[in-house]
This record gives sequence, C-alpha cells and structure tokens, in this order.
Amino acid sequence: MNRDYDVIIAGGGMTGLITATTIAKFTNQNNRILVIDRNEVANSARKNISGWTCGDAVSKRSLDFYSKEVGISYGPAELDHKVKGVVAYSPDRETRVSFDGEGYVLNRKLLGLHQVNDAKEFGVEFLFETEANRLIAENGYIIGIETINNKKERNRKTAKIIVDATGSASKLRQNLPISDSFMEKQIDREYDMASTGRSILEFDKKEADKSYFEEDHCIIHLDQDIAPGGYAWVFPKSNSKVNIGLGVQQKRLITRNNRLGKNDNLQSLIDNYINTNPAIKNYKLSSDDGDTGNVKGNWQVPVRRQNDCMVENGYIIVGDAAWLPRPIDAGGIGPGIFASVIAGKTIATALQAEDYSQSSLWNYNTEYVRNYGYQMASFEILRRFLQMVLNEKISYGMKNFLSVDDVEKITSREHPSFNKVNMLNPLMLIKISTHWSLAKELRYTAKKSRELAEHNQNYPDSPKGFPEWKNKLHLLLKEAYSRFS
Repeated sequence: MNRDYDVIIAGGGMTGLITATTIAKFTNQNNRILVIDRNEVANSARKNISGWTCGDAVSKRSLDFYSKEVGISYGPAELDHKVKGVVAYSPDRETRVSFDGEGYVLNRKLLGLHQVNDAKEFGVEFLFETEANRLIAENGYIIGIETINNKKERNRKTAKIIVDATGSASKLRQNLPISDSFMEKQIDREYDMASTGRSILEFDKKEADKSYFEEDHCIIHLDQDIAPGGYAWVFPKSNSKVNIGLGVQQKRLITRNNRLGKNDNLQSLIDNYINTNPAIKNYKLSSDDGDTGNVKGNWQVPVRRQNDCMVENGYIIVGDAAWLPRPIDAGGIGPGIFASVIAGKTIATALQAEDYSQSSLWNYNTEYVRNYGYQMASFEILRRFLQMVLNEKISYGMKNFLSVDDVEKITSREHPSFNKVNMLNPLMLIKISTHWSLAKELRYTAKKSRELAEHNQNYPDSPKGFPEWKNKLHLLLKEAYSRFS
C-alpha cells in the first residue's frame, strides 16, 4: 500500500521537531516527513495557549549530545543564560546540594522557532493549524492519522510510521487502536502528575542570602509548605530576569492546606513565593520581544518513570507523551533530547529495512531505558517517599544523612545510597536513633533503588521478553507503592 508520507510526527514541540530532524539527518533526506502542529506558523512549537511554558533549564551535556549526533547547536538568542549548575536547598536553607553540572536557561520561544527552521532545512514538511485527532489502524499496524484543521475540516493522512509527540494527555495514546498492546495508555493522574506554573520576570536585584537568587546557579527549594509534593525554583535568565515558579501534587496540596488551615491554590502559592523572595524587588512581567506571549503560564507534567513500552507496530511515543520528565524534578528537556535522537535513529534504520513492526522499532525502548531511563523508576520511588516527609525531616536528612558520595551521585543523576545511615557507625548512632523511622525509610529507598536500576538495565532485547520483565518490575513497584501510599 502506498502511503502519503514515510513518517508523520503528531506534535510540533521540541521532541517532535528533534525526532523529525534526526530522521531526516540519518536518512540523508530521502524520505517524506511531515510535522503536524496545531499552532499557527508565528507560534510554532508552542506548548499551550499560555506559551512555551517550561522551567527552561537544560544541561550542557544534553545539548552537546544533540550537537554531536545531529550536528545542530544553538546560539545566544536561544541560550538565554549560562549557569554553573543546579543547587537544591533544604527547607531550613541550611543545607545546599549541587547537581547536574553546567547548563543553560533557554528561551523556549526562540528555540522553538529555530528548531522549526532546522527541520525545514532538512526537508521536513509542516502542516500548521491542524490537530491530530485519532490514529488509523489496519491489520494490527498504525498506518495513518485523522486530522482536524482550524476550519473543523477532517482529513486522513497515511504513513509508514506515526510519531506521537502530543503531550502527556495524548488522546492518540489513550485511544490506541491495537488490542493487547504493551504500551500503557493512561497515567495515574492522582499520583503521577504535577501541576506547575511559572512567570518570567524583570526585577531590581536586592542584596539577599544566596539561597534566594544566584546569577550563576539555578535554585530549587524543597519545602512542603511552599510547594507540597513538588518543589519551587528560581532560574536566572540574567542578573535582573528570572524564570520563577513551582510545582505541586494536588493531593499533597490538600493535605498541606488542612495541616496549616489555609485554602491556597497553585497560583496563590506562586504569588506568595515571588512576593516573599527578598532578592526580587519591583518586579514585572518580562517586556523583552523574545518573551512576548510567553511570560506567564501553567501546565501539567508527568512525574513517573517513562512508559514501560514506547513502541507499537508503526507507532512511537516521545517526550511528555511517553512520560519522559524526571520524576524527582520534572525536568523533561534533557530526557526528551536523548530519547528523540534515539527514536529518530531507530526510525531511520526501520525505514531503510522497510520494517515498521514493533520488533524493528524496539531498539528505541532498549537503548533509551538501558542508558538513560534506567534510574527513573527509582527516582519515582524517592519522589513518593519525599512527598510524605515534612520539612523538619527533609532538613534533618539532607544535613545528616547525605554523604559526599551521595552528592556525587546526585550530580550524575544517580540515586543516592545513603551509606551514612549505618547503625554500625558509632558517630552516626545518635543521629540515626533520634530519627529512626526516617533513617529506615531512606535505607529502604536506597535498596529498592538498586533493585529497580538493575532491573531496568536488563530491559529485554525484544518484545518476546517484555511480559516477564514487566511483571517483575510491577512487583518491585507495588511493594514500594504500598509502603509510601
């Protein structure tokens, strides 16, 4: 059967565009690739009606990977501000933990426009002001997509492979028309989604403690009163401009309000967080041309491990549609870059082999999980544990139970081992005994983390081994879920 295109990418955001460009690069631009973007051309790659809403931070390592693999790099317009790393503060602000190394705070609007131009230069075609409505299946394969344009006109387009980059609430994935699929269609919205919001502000900088603003570091505040079940952030875009916001888990917000006798919502928490920052005075929404239409917005972020299976016959999910943001900090840009390049190269190989089956696309699962995604299940468990712990215990644990080795692991995006929580160490005996339940749960979390990481690094080579692998994964997770429910 002749198809309209070789590949159709539904969703014109960052991961969709990187996937499209990577496919074109590794097929020497010999295939027809179409990106469907619901936005108009002037607002291409926009996430939602509020703009290109994001925390905007990305590691240098992620951008270097993309540059090395695909040959594309970015300049000062897209890279708003260079930082030395990310630092996380305990609720009492007495403990500071560095992680993630050098990076940038991006201008996501200008970056999106740049990425559209990159894709066009590689021969990728675009269909704007059109939304992907549903997948079309035939004989167990996804072979096309139904679209609706801004005039409410419906159309059908066929392709050898469909890439879903339509976000965490993807109705394509939720209504996947393949029976007995390995792919998870629904996310647990109660436990595995975070509500987030941020503003891009210009301000007069006032002298204040470095825990409130640093020009050369992104700051994260762990605080169950400020951002229940999540965290708050202050990411510098210059010495007088900032991306500032926070994320919460709705269930923990309700618990926090009941505990404190308050009635806050996401926006009131954000407003209070900004107003109580002594370093940020006389602030206003950014007036820079590059921020127009992108100064304030809210969005939903998945905060669990990636979908256990990200491919089907003729169908791949990337970005938030695959639930790629890291569970511990909701950072999605880095994982999205790594996954989209792997997906693009996998699709290029499948096109050359003229095999669009799940087996042919399986390498995307294997390579991503074994090399990048293997820690995500363990971070999911650490997140669930931390969401239950109040500020005093978080501060005590960060001060007394994090070792130098733990900090190095956090810097490398690995799970801390909490080796200081050792009853055989007489120097730690009193510190552990006064917070025995906290110490016990940290040791359990570290043990479970090792088991989950090892299991994920043994992700199956083919679909044949998936059911057994998945059953063991879910047994490991079920025990932890029960403990931290």
